[in-house]
Amino acid sequence: MDPALLREREAFKRRAMATPTVEKKAKTESSFTAPKDMKKPRPASAAPKIDATNYKTMTGSSQYRFGVLAKIVKHMRTRHQEGDDHPLTLDEILDETNQLDIGSSVKSWLQGEALRNNPKIELTPEGRYLFKSVFKIKDGKSLMRLLKQHDLKGLGGVLLDDVQESLPHCDKVLKNRASEIIFITRPNDKKKILFYNDRTANFQVDEDFQKLWRAVTVDAMDDAKIDEYLEKQGIRSMQDHGPKKPLLPKRKKLANKKRQFKKPRDNEHLADVLETYEDNTLTQSNAVQEIKQNN
Repeated sequence: MDPALLREREAFKRRAMATPTVEKKAKTESSFTAPKDMKKPRPASAAPKIDATNYKTMTGSSQYRFGVLAKIVKHMRTRHQEGDDHPLTLDEILDETNQLDIGSSVKSWLQGEALRNNPKIELTPEGRYLFKSVFKIKDGKSLMRLLKQHDLKGLGGVLLDDVQESLPHCDKVLKNRASEIIFITRPNDKKKILFYNDRTANFQVDEDFQKLWRAVTVDAMDDAKIDEYLEKQGIRSMQDHGPKKPLLPKRKKLANKKRQFKKPRDNEHLADVLETYEDNTLTQSNAVQEIKQNN
């Protein structure tokens, strides 16, 4: 190698060693790097604005539909209780309930399904609608007739809530007929029951008998003990009363019938041949027996 180049190289090293330098540290990379293909979250789209002018004409949810139906049923009940018993068309009902701005889909649902199948709405043959009450009563006379029928048939009383729903001007009628009706409060749910006040069943009970009746307690006695006590006292009039045990029906014995074997039907086309064969067999057997006897 050229000695001149070597000297220049050595001189360069000495100058480099004599010149002070500051080292720059490399930046440490973070341990987590987001993948390039990760999608950035999109901003949530704004909810659709509801216009106050057309929100009722929208198709809507089932909650809105049933809200319209509930308002109609409530209005029909109120007008029935006020004495308005003439039927209405769907447009007249919507007019009276201020719901003429409903959509066509909701209207067709009301007319074709909801009002037709509602248990509280009755459809007339003319295509009009009435409120369907529990009882068909219009005044005090029809109410008393209903209570008398329940009393005669042993059906019990009638709920006050059903009467208030069915009878127009119910409070006024009940006030005028208070002496002919008995009001009983049911202990389990505190609902009032109406009974017919049959005055022919009223009679005066002797005070001594009332004292004896109240003094006797049978809460801790069952039917068997009561029957035993009455039998000891010589009272037999209660034997035919009370629940009776159902008698089990006796099974009929099947008569022994001789089994009749049916002839096979497979050889019906050979019926004539079989009869001829049977006749020949009988003739031959008879002839053999006669020969044996003669011998």
